[in-house]
Amino acid sequence: MTSSASWSRMLTHSGQTAQRWFVEWWQLVHLGALIMVLALSPSSYSRDNRGVLGRHIYLNTAPILLGFSLLCALVTVVITRIVVVTALSYGLSQYALQVVIRVLVLELIPLTAALFVALRCTIPDGAELTAMQASGELDEMRRQGGEPMRREVLPRVVAGMFSGITLAALSCVVSLVVAYVAVYGFAMAGLAGYTRLFGQVFSPAVTLIFVMKTLLFSLSVSLIPMASALYGIPGIQGTSVRTSAEMRGLVRMFAVILLIEVASLVGNYY
Repeated sequence: MTSSASWSRMLTHSGQTAQRWFVEWWQLVHLGALIMVLALSPSSYSRDNRGVLGRHIYLNTAPILLGFSLLCALVTVVITRIVVVTALSYGLSQYALQVVIRVLVLELIPLTAALFVALRCTIPDGAELTAMQASGELDEMRRQGGEPMRREVLPRVVAGMFSGITLAALSCVVSLVVAYVAVYGFAMAGLAGYTRLFGQVFSPAVTLIFVMKTLLFSLSVSLIPMASALYGIPGIQGTSVRTSAEMRGLVRMFAVILLIEVASLVGNYY
């Protein structure tokens, strides 16, 4: 009897966990589709909404742009020096810059930019949205005829994506320039070979994977914290509490980032 009851409780708990997992992912997909529709709708860019969107884009990008670029430049100098010295010691100096480009530009910078934007911008934005939801501010906005999804959620998601893409693109350019200077100095003699090497690394397939990975990283770190804020507090999902919802959101975000990174590695190297 006890064993049967234990198995029944375990199966019930497993079923509830699977149902909650399916509901949470469905809510994320639904929110992503809704945000995409709103982002493509001209009515989302009225004068007031443009002001809110511009403010979020500026606050999520401008304060961190210079610091992140300088950090990438410093890391590029260190990694380039380590790789070049190691390659010289093994007689493989011709592969040093290719390794630097692949490791830094293709793999590390997009991932680091996405995580940096998540920790610095989108997770705090999600916490702010959670507070607005818990205080009833979003419900009050709905009662007054406003559209919280268009007014509060869309600007935060778009600003997070813009910040992630901008940081990744600018930091890649900075890293490429710094790597060239670290190897060749300020002379122009190695520019032709460096350009040819860059073209060999960034084939059309690799470029497409790089662009898609950057876009998906930016979308993931922007959308998932907002989904956790909207669907993970009492009143939306009765058994949830704020801390567990935020933790599940973080786990979900890192799981998605890991899957994207693994898929890009498979596409680039297999």
